Parts: sequence; structure tokens; C-alpha cells
Amino acid sequence: MGIMKPRIAVPMGDPAGIGPEIVVKALADPSVYEAAEVIVVGDKGVLEKAIELCSADLKISPVGSSGECKRDKRILNLMDLDNVDQSRFEYGKISAMCGQAAFDYINRSIDLANARQVDAVATTPINKEALKAAGIPYIGHTEIFGARTNTPDPLTMFEVRGMRVFFLTRHVSLRQACDMITKDRIVDYVRRCTKVLKTLGVNEGTMAVAGLNPHSGEHGLFGTEEMDAIYPAVEELKRLGFDVEGPIGADSVFHLALQGRYNSVLSLYHDQGHIATKTLDFEKTIAITGGMPILRTSVDHGTAFDIAGKNLASPVSMVEAILLAAKYAPNFIRCS
Repeated sequence: MGIMKPRIAVPMGDPAGIGPEIVVKALADPSVYEAAEVIVVGDKGVLEKAIELCSADLKISPVGSSGECKRDKRILNLMDLDNVDQSRFEYGKISAMCGQAAFDYINRSIDLANARQVDAVATTPINKEALKAAGIPYIGHTEIFGARTNTPDPLTMFEVRGMRVFFLTRHVSLRQACDMITKDRIVDYVRRCTKVLKTLGVNEGTMAVAGLNPHSGEHGLFGTEEMDAIYPAVEELKRLGFDVEGPIGADSVFHLALQGRYNSVLSLYHDQGHIATKTLDFEKTIAITGGMPILRTSVDHGTAFDIAGKNLASPVSMVEAILLAAKYAPNFIRCS
């Protein structure tokens, strides 16, 4: 009997998008078979179309409620929810049917993770407008996972080539983000980000807090946010025993983290961290949702309705999301 591989649930995503194609292509990748045992949660009819479209050497095998999987590199183990009416199905179209289906796949995957039938969930793209059309009261994955796991404010971490980036602020204007950079908020986030790292088995190393202004403000010459909030926060965190440095100029901190000097970076606003990670490697930038009792990784791209059903979608992000879930699953510590 071989070494047990981490078991990863993969919800198929919006059926009308590229999710089914990238799932099929990813499961045909030998590196995924070697690293993980994957259960796809989706619709058999849609996945059969995707297998044919992508000329993938895969056959679908049904997975029942027991979660028993066949161990064969040519098998796609599927928990079939059979919730897409093929007579109404169209690639690249927003529909309530597909929005509801995508939500159902996520919910069942979370059920599997909560029941510990899988070790992690690696998610595929969903469409916010399709969710809204279906009357789903959540705008995206993070909100669904947060609600289903009783996690009021999940944290997002990006990882690419071993560089990890957290975000102090995300979907707010740049002006509002600047107002949200306070001593108390930074202290709170470093505490929480450190806890997330520990759940992933990352117990060593220094977290860096990025600077906001050019050269971290040059002691007030180019702005006072560093002096007013960031330096005081870092000093308090050090007094509390946290291994943290900052502010480190944003033009160098990500390079230093990539070189291994820091185990992670706290980016102060959305684009600061997104530009750094996605310029380094757009397709291999993977999101991890932290602070939850289950491990979730995700591709960081959309449903790409414009190319859905055309066999043009790259599976690189899907492959990386599964591999990253498999990497952290053995060390993952469930939060209460």
C-alpha cells in the first residue's frame, strides 16, 4: 500500500465558465495525480463535455457519500450533483441555473471538509452575477466559506514561488485604504496573520510590514503614516514577542521576501500586493483563505466567459491551487 496522499475537494465552478475545462486539464496533469487524491464536485454532463472538448484521457467514476475514490491517473472521481439541465446549458452565459449549481458545488465541498472526508478544498472560478441571478446572498467564495465555517472575517494570503503576501486592506478605494492604516489595525492583522501561518505549519521566520510612502516616508519627508501608525505598531508587536520588521520600502520588501529574508509580507493595500505577486507569476499566484477551520486554496482568475467552451483556458492556476492545498494539508491545524 502506497503513502496516503492528501484528499482535495474541487468544486467545478460555474458550469458556463472555464472551470470544467481547467479541472479536467489539471486532473490529466501527472503532478496533480502524484501529489493528491482529488474528488471533483460537479455535474457529470458538463464534465463529459469538457473531457471531450479537451481531448483528455480521463474517465468519470462516481463517488458516493462514503467518498471512496478509485486510484488511477486516468480516472476523474466525481461526486455528481446532476444539477445542470443540458437542454438549457450554454457556455459563456450568465444564468441562475449555473449560479445555483456553482453554489451547490461549493456547499457540498465545504460539507466534505467539515466532515473531514477531505483535507482541503481547492476552488475554481464562479460568477458574481450568476450568483445574484440565483438569489444567492453571497458575493463570492470567501463570504460563502466564512458563513459556512462561522468565520466572520477570513484573511486572504497569496502565495507564489514561496513568497507569501497578506493584505491589510483590499476592496476599498486607495484613499479609504490610507485612512484604514492605523496602529491598532496593523497590530491586529499581524497577530491574525501569524496565527494563519501557524495553522499552515509555518512557525519560523520574520513577517515584514510594507511601507506606504516612497522610501517608507523618509522620517516624515514624504508622508507621516509610517511615523504615526506603522513604526509604533511594529514596536508594540516586538514588545509582545512577535517576529516582525517594518516598515520596509514597498520597492524592495517583496524582492527580499522572495529571496527568503521574510516568511511573509503584510501589504497595506490591494494593488501593492497584487502587482508584486502577479508580475512575478500571474498564473501561479494562488489565494489561500486563512483563519477558518478548513483549508481552502483558489485560482485567482475569473470564469473567462469569452473563452469558455473553446479549449483555450490554461490549467496552470488550477494545478497550482491543488498542489498548494496538498503541500499545506499535512501540516494544517484547524482553527476553532
